[in-house]
Order: sequence, then C-alpha cells, then structure tokens
Amino acid sequence: MNDRAPRPVRLLVCDDHVVVRAGLLALLGSAPDIEVVGEAGTGEEAVALAAKLTPDVVLMDLQLGEGIDGVEATRRITSPAPGAPPHVLVLTTYDTDADITRAIEAGATGYLLKAERPEELFSAIHAASQGRTTLSPPVASRVMARMRAPRPTLTDRERDILGQLSRGLANRDIARALFISEATVKTHLGRIYDKLGVDTRAGAVAVAKEQRLLP
Repeated sequence: MNDRAPRPVRLLVCDDHVVVRAGLLALLGSAPDIEVVGEAGTGEEAVALAAKLTPDVVLMDLQLGEGIDGVEATRRITSPAPGAPPHVLVLTTYDTDADITRAIEAGATGYLLKAERPEELFSAIHAASQGRTTLSPPVASRVMARMRAPRPTLTDRERDILGQLSRGLANRDIARALFISEATVKTHLGRIYDKLGVDTRAGAVAVAKEQRLLP
C-alpha cells in the first residue's frame, strides 16, 4: 500500500499589484497541496519564470500595466515548446465577452473572477493542473449566452473594415485601402462595436474570429 502524499501543484503567480500578489501568496500558503514556486509582476517576467521554473499552473491576471498583457503572456506560455507547457488559469476582475474570448483563444485553461471564494480558487488550480476547464459562474453564463445567441449580421462594408482591422491597420490606413473617408471608418467601427458587444479594436477582432465573421 502506497501512503505517499500526492505531489503538490506547483504554481506561478502573476499580478502587477504588489498588495494583491502578497494577499494571494498568503492565501495560497494556507493550501497544503499547492506550492507557490514563483511570483511575477509583469507579463514578460511571467513568461521567463514559466520557462525557468516549469510550474504546473500559472495564475494569471489580465491587466498587467506596462509591457505585454496577460493575454499575450498566456499565448507565449502555452505556445508549443519542448516538454509540456504549464496550464494558465486566469484570475481577474474583468468579465467582458472580449476579455473572456481573447484569454481562451490565447490558450487559458480556466477563467476565474477575483470575487470567488478561496475554496473555489484552490479547486480551480487543481483542475487546471489536470487540464480541466473551470469557469466562474458569471463567466460560464456569458459563454453559454454567446454560444446560444444568433451571430450578428454585418454589412459587406463592415466585414471589409473588420478584415482590415484584423491586419492591424489604423483608421487612416483602412480609409485609404477602402477608398472611404476616415470619418466613415469611425462610424462603421462604432456600429461594429455595438453589434459585437465590445469596446476595443482587439475585442472586435477576437469576437469576429470566434464567430467566424472575418472575410
């Protein structure tokens, strides 16, 4: 009979707020089956430490101040590499459709809100270490609602602008490419944002990719 205790989940914590990070470390220190092996305050630092420390899970905030954000850090951490990359569990205060979509597309295994109870966080970390998805109830509801909702109807011109947007072009460059005024581009962008339920260019592209709206 094997009485050896299971190996604790090795965790890397990334949050740019020192006080929040300290609170998380204190909380996680109370979980005997979770071992915090490192902490990062920037996306770049998280990517470097993930490669160096090879944790099982990276607990990732989305907004990280200067430098790359949590979505880009997640994409780099989970990108194919020698060995099995760690799983990324997002822990954030942001629950917009665009944030959720971008994080999941980048490779996040789970998405939790910071309002969750400690027990839920511990459970999600263990689930993530096994590659299982955990979503906060409000996040799961948004995902399900989006899946059930009919796809938004975009005009041909709006699709054209979305296509240019996905290439990273600025409004002036989009106007030149489509032979329209910059003011017309801004008007169409406003309508696109309303239809997709987003308020940023990155959010519009992320939702458009998810719903296969790009030309």
